[in-house]
Amino acid sequence: MPVIEMKHVTKDYGYGRGIFDVSFEIKKGEVFGFLGPNGAGKTTTIRHLMGFSKPHEGELSINGKDCWKAAAIIKYDVGYLPGELAFPKNMTGDQFIKFMAEERQITDMTHTEELKNIFELDTSEDIKEMSLGTKRKLAVVTAFMHNPSVLILDEPTSGLDPVMQERFIQFILNEKANGKTILLSSHIFSEVDATCDRIAIIKDGVVVSTIEANQLKQSTNKAFKIEFSSFQDYQTFLEDTKFTIPIKRPDQNQVKLNLTDEKMQQLFIELSGVKVNFISEIKFTLEDYFMDFYDRKKTVAAGEENLQHGLH
Repeated sequence: MPVIEMKHVTKDYGYGRGIFDVSFEIKKGEVFGFLGPNGAGKTTTIRHLMGFSKPHEGELSINGKDCWKAAAIIKYDVGYLPGELAFPKNMTGDQFIKFMAEERQITDMTHTEELKNIFELDTSEDIKEMSLGTKRKLAVVTAFMHNPSVLILDEPTSGLDPVMQERFIQFILNEKANGKTILLSSHIFSEVDATCDRIAIIKDGVVVSTIEANQLKQSTNKAFKIEFSSFQDYQTFLEDTKFTIPIKRPDQNQVKLNLTDEKMQQLFIELSGVKVNFISEIKFTLEDYFMDFYDRKKTVAAGEENLQHGLH
């Protein structure tokens, strides 16, 4: 039996907003990535899994329990890290941790102290005085302090500095090694790539693809960056080529394109008629696969460099 299961779940808020016929299942010990830009439907899906919202259609379960009907019971099995943080007013970090420990009937605080050490969390100050990064670390500690078997994480590293992001990824890999079942919702390619066994891509509330992470790593697709010797060579190539060119940089006389092994000969035939400064192969990545499902022109116009870190 899958640990987490969604069957044909729809929540229609009107005007094209919501999630539509979403289905997936997550096995015990698996890290499942849920990848999409903000507004694609990731948080709506998670809110239904946590029992915060009732679907119009479909079924959701965690450990065989209905997510809506058994929400109060399920929360003891689940470590939930929300994308948007909300804490009680006028509490210190210590008071909040004590409150959560009592709520979950935790008497041995050894694991909580271990988590505080891992994430270098000082819980003595008032929560309202904490930075966003410290609040995120407090949320991480309280999500995992009861050592849950299932983790549901919505944009978990948002607000963390790069060192803590890396530490969080290592923590997730350790949790995976301990047999935890994890749903990781993110728009950060590197985070998903480093941790996930399978990845679902969501667009406009619809799951448009689900793929094994190993399939991407073993892909025969290749990406190439080509810089031409002059703008004239750059233009000549674009006018004559039979390839689709997803990324063009006229200011640098560069293009980037994706192709399979069997198309390599055609590329070099075309390049024989122009002068180039260099050709560099770029490993086919999760980002490349993801962009096949989104409007590359619009996204690239927002800044290709941002895509190295995530879509905003």
